[in-house]
Amino acid sequence: MSLTNEQLQAHLKDPAVFCCRTPKGTKISAENLEDPGLFPDLVDAGLIELTDNGLTIEQVLGSTLKDDAEALISITADMVDAVQEPEKEEEKPQKEEKTTVAQGPVGGSGMIRIEIGKAEKFDGLKLEVPVGGVSGAPGAFAGAPTAPVVGEKKVLHKLVKKHIKITDAKIGDETSIKDGVITIDKNIVKEALKEDVLVKSLELDVIHPDNRHVETETIMDVVPIATKIEGKLGEGVTKIVDGAVFMLTGVDEDGVQIHEFGSSEGYLDEQMFFGHPGCADENDIIIRCHAVVERLTGMTRPGPLAAHKCQDHIIQAVRNELKDYEGEVVKEELCEDVRHPGKPRVLLVKEIMGQGAMHDNCLCPAEPCGVAGGRMNVDLGNVPLVLNSNEIRDGAVHALTCIGPATKEMTRHYIREPLIEGLAEDDEIDLVGVCLIGSPQVNDEKMWVSERLGSTLDSLSLDGVIITTEGFGNNHIDFVEHIGQAGSRGIPVVGVSFCAYQGQLVVGNEYADAMVEENLDAGGFENDIAGCNCITPEVATRAIQMLKNKIEGVQILPAEKKWNHDVINENNKILGLPESKLVESGTDH
Repeated sequence: MSLTNEQLQAHLKDPAVFCCRTPKGTKISAENLEDPGLFPDLVDAGLIELTDNGLTIEQVLGSTLKDDAEALISITADMVDAVQEPEKEEEKPQKEEKTTVAQGPVGGSGMIRIEIGKAEKFDGLKLEVPVGGVSGAPGAFAGAPTAPVVGEKKVLHKLVKKHIKITDAKIGDETSIKDGVITIDKNIVKEALKEDVLVKSLELDVIHPDNRHVETETIMDVVPIATKIEGKLGEGVTKIVDGAVFMLTGVDEDGVQIHEFGSSEGYLDEQMFFGHPGCADENDIIIRCHAVVERLTGMTRPGPLAAHKCQDHIIQAVRNELKDYEGEVVKEELCEDVRHPGKPRVLLVKEIMGQGAMHDNCLCPAEPCGVAGGRMNVDLGNVPLVLNSNEIRDGAVHALTCIGPATKEMTRHYIREPLIEGLAEDDEIDLVGVCLIGSPQVNDEKMWVSERLGSTLDSLSLDGVIITTEGFGNNHIDFVEHIGQAGSRGIPVVGVSFCAYQGQLVVGNEYADAMVEENLDAGGFENDIAGCNCITPEVATRAIQMLKNKIEGVQILPAEKKWNHDVINENNKILGLPESKLVESGTDH
């Protein structure tokens, strides 16, 4: 495949190889040369051998071939009439520049004075610009607001999350929280079953941290216990339990696991990556809610949703007790939806499941991480929905997706999503929001939804975008299309996904050149360990730094052709992050 002129400029320093049989007397140009991006595959297939004495592309352009040459051979000096020497860029003398910008009125004149001076013969430039909105200032617009100071922190919404200490949980004769102990009425399951007739039975039990080598059905979700005390979702005060979480598991009446691509049934200590954002932490007490749904409904939208609704009824009873419980506050977390005017405007786009069947999410429920009062993104047409960072961090997403366990972002993941926390707390960027966009099943719908994302990007005047997706394969089709929507508009874009060995991209485009890998499985597979291959704080840090590099024009080296975890650890080392260790299936996590 011959090079395009655009590819040519990007590969001038790469080896020169003929793409096809070339006759004597040919003046070598881009159309005679093979794309260096294909070299790794061609070398692996034994189709080419790159010689040590081969010339680079810039050394052969314009040279004349002395004899006929076969395809896919390196071009050496003896094959051409001349070796072109690349022109050396002239070193330009450095010019000392001094820029002074005075913010606001200076000396009461209502002008912004800007002086730019250079230490050469040129004496510099002085500008005076009227400041709008200054009373009595010449040329001012009456009533116009004063321009904000660049980078000045502007808080739009404040949220306080009070983490309440819980030391134990048990099933008893009442639902209460007393002295750090959650008790759940064993008879509550009868009331919960009334939420949806598709759920035929519910069972509750408690799993303590020292007794996790117990058998479990597939893990559908991990849900924190959180409730609003003041304000609406994304602001005010939220209480959240520290030390206990709910875990939903499920099968249908025939014992078929409620899952799709892989199932996490087995021993709990082997099937969950404890400590990852979407999972139970090392010392968490797990309140397990096991649902049995109607036969053959596990792979439909209503079946899994029914199980989530019934569990939410039970969690709400605990929420109601939490509202009035004045227990020990182990941590008070301040979440601010902050704007930094003048800093690079960044949008986080999270592609969520929206393919119907069991693939769905409940958005903006009445209670943090709840179901009641929310809207399903499939019913909303999977169109882009922009929320502020605080809404997500206050539980605006309840995850119903039943994709492969390792790449599933469970409900707990969203309320403490490392990428959102990292972006929201970074004072070098201006996070304009978090865009949730569903991934439809049909290609035409994928393209339509992605185009709607493109229109959203147009309206936000962005300097950078990070796009993430859970799952792989089908999801990667629109994931890459979203990257193209940003890149084609000249917006620097970084993609974050599980790819590794099993999830290699099935499609691509020229803008997918900055990708961050989530995989932590030793073989690069979806390993059925819940929450394993998802966004971690280390993944988030790499993604944010990569976007900053792209915005600043720092070169990002192409990834190796095959997944290599050593590359991740080299990047971790550069950023001062701990080594990322891979896991083997069948071990404790």
